[in-house]
Amino acid sequence: MKLQNKRILVTGAKGFLGQALVPKLKEEGVDVWTFPSKHYDLRSEKETKRLLKDSGPDAVIHLAVDGGGIGYMKENPGSVFYNNVMMNTNILEQSRLSGIEKFVGIGSVCSYPKITEVPFKEEDLWEGYPEETNASYGLSKKMMMVQGQSYHQQYGFNAIHLLPVNMYGPRDDFDLDNSHVIPALIRRMIEAKENKDKGLVLWGSGSASREFLYVDDCADAIIKATKHYDKPDPINVGAGDEITIKDLAQKIQDLVGFKGNLVWDTTKPDGQPRRCLDVYKAHKEFGFKATTNFDKGLRETIEWYKKSM
Repeated sequence: MKLQNKRILVTGAKGFLGQALVPKLKEEGVDVWTFPSKHYDLRSEKETKRLLKDSGPDAVIHLAVDGGGIGYMKENPGSVFYNNVMMNTNILEQSRLSGIEKFVGIGSVCSYPKITEVPFKEEDLWEGYPEETNASYGLSKKMMMVQGQSYHQQYGFNAIHLLPVNMYGPRDDFDLDNSHVIPALIRRMIEAKENKDKGLVLWGSGSASREFLYVDDCADAIIKATKHYDKPDPINVGAGDEITIKDLAQKIQDLVGFKGNLVWDTTKPDGQPRRCLDVYKAHKEFGFKATTNFDKGLRETIEWYKKSM
């Protein structure tokens, strides 16, 4: 798909990933159509139909989600499932009915089974049930993938599905009730340092591992896939490396300069034991490879948060 002079509707454009993606799309010559979430409720078929009529896009990139960190997911599994299933189903169906050229669905690493051989390969998606605290979210994303594949098969509709790993970077959500692990650790370390705390209690054992992708790299992957990928098969988007939460916490502690002790509360969940993606297909199919050094990305994220405080 050639992007120049095309109109692309981006849902969730004001979110973390959207704020990185929209400027890059504009650099490609795209007429980007965004909207305040309060103007169109994607859980409503009528409202979603109105959105597609008002925007008249050539393509849709669907970023809008109801999600958060382990605590948020654990407390809100029902609403997370309902809100995401309804948004995903409506925007995909109305996109099809509107006759758009391409639909880019953004899935999640949470769709993978809890116990999956590392690195995760796309064909492993159906080998088991997702990790319990993220299951409602991961399954809602997986249903969007199935919907897109079904539409491709029955209607010849060009829907693709990307599976990004955990993202981080400037403009992330640092609200401790909703944030993911990196912004939560950064904020808590900085506050502990300012308060001159002698210790900091962190969730879990620290033994779980995660892979992290800088948000600008993810935006680059989305643009490359929008241009060059047209198959219904899902594609992993990641950096291809993993780090334990304990090592991550130590790294952030060093970068922030917090001198206190880190205490691990093993009564709290670790979440999925390991997460690391096989990223071969993304490179093969549309030439994507993450380029941001992890330490550099962390420093930029920390500096952004300090300036925003």
